[in-house]
Amino acid sequence: MTEAVAEERSEEEVRQTIRGIIAEVAPGGDVEIRSDMNLVEDLSFHSLALLELAFTLEDEFDLPPIDETVARAITTVAKVEQHVVDNLAGRGEIAGRE
Repeated sequence: MTEAVAEERSEEEVRQTIRGIIAEVAPGGDVEIRSDMNLVEDLSFHSLALLELAFTLEDEFDLPPIDETVARAITTVAKVEQHVVDNLAGRGEIAGRE
């Protein structure tokens, strides 16, 4: 497992890391991950895979556990990216964002 490090990263670096994690966890096979993809419909995520994705992102980016209401609203790769970026930006860990 990757140890989270509190450092500034560019937003694009964070988004690329997230897409890489989604590609590793996605049960739908080896596909190029795009921000417009739906986690369930396009990438075949099921409930256990979604939990694995959440835990992996929490570990990688040192995120707090995700609230169930928020989790239900995160349906696309873009929404996953934005959730993580917003959390990191709130801690001052996205270069150029405060």
